[in-house]
Amino acid sequence: MLLFDTSGIEAYVTENNPKYANRIIRQLKSYAKSMNFDSSYDPYKAVYASMPTSASSNHEVKQQYINGHFCYAYKFGIITNGLGIVRSIDFYNKNYLASHPDIVVEKKAKSPDKHKSLADPKALLPTLKDFKTRHPGIKPSIFLGDAAFDTIEIYKSLFEDFNFKKAFIPLKVNLSMDNVKYTFNENGIPCCPHDPSLPMKREGSKSHLKNKLPTMKFVCPKMKLEYNRQDKSKRRVCHCESPCTTSSCGRMIYVYPEKNLRAYPGVERGSKEWDETCFCIAKRKTTNEKTLHSDLLLAGISQLLTVVVADKINQRQHIRSLKSLIA
Repeated sequence: MLLFDTSGIEAYVTENNPKYANRIIRQLKSYAKSMNFDSSYDPYKAVYASMPTSASSNHEVKQQYINGHFCYAYKFGIITNGLGIVRSIDFYNKNYLASHPDIVVEKKAKSPDKHKSLADPKALLPTLKDFKTRHPGIKPSIFLGDAAFDTIEIYKSLFEDFNFKKAFIPLKVNLSMDNVKYTFNENGIPCCPHDPSLPMKREGSKSHLKNKLPTMKFVCPKMKLEYNRQDKSKRRVCHCESPCTTSSCGRMIYVYPEKNLRAYPGVERGSKEWDETCFCIAKRKTTNEKTLHSDLLLAGISQLLTVVVADKINQRQHIRSLKSLIA
């Protein structure tokens, strides 16, 4: 299993000082008021668009949207395994871009949210390609990433170029399927033609038709297997009050995952396997909120221990820095 995400290390530059952005915000608010702009005008997005793309003191420090706020940072991508152990870190600086001429660097979008969704997908595939070259013996079968990677091109490359079997990527936009006679829910599960709120029931882990293509089989949720004591056989019987088919066993739908990898990325969305695998990602924010108090206390305790150790070894000039104390 491989997990990939991008982030940034905020640098000590003038542009990261809150006063720098606040000054521009005040100017834009005054300008909007003098020009009688309506309520749809967003000064914060305007600030993002008007600020420089890189820090004046170091052009490698780029403007980014990280963890809900925009800042100036060194952008990097990190790959970990299923245990969270780091396997690779790549910094997306000028040297990296020079060694990957296929990456097209475009102008930033007007919205910081859109800018992030455009940047992350471009970083994923080159990073995975480098990782595969450096570690040919590592052959993961499962990929985990956030909704920024929810594009058809990325799914296709993950399965065809990197041989992943499953991709756990949340949907960024709603699913859409062409040339189908049934409705489906947000997880790509077909629904009853007479009741779109009633999802059909998955039968079996996988199946194959005569063409030998892997399929996913869904049956009517009101169908039950009934046992015949006379001939000791089982048969499907549909108990729907208003059946949508004349078949006694109810409607059956075969789905070809390879025809819509977004809907069926090797695993059924919303299934028990999906929820259990994505648990660490889905619950990450809640866990952080609950442990903020403990993190602060531990940070305070660590600083006090630094003071005690520095005093005992007569290195009192390092009482405020653990790093310099152990150097």
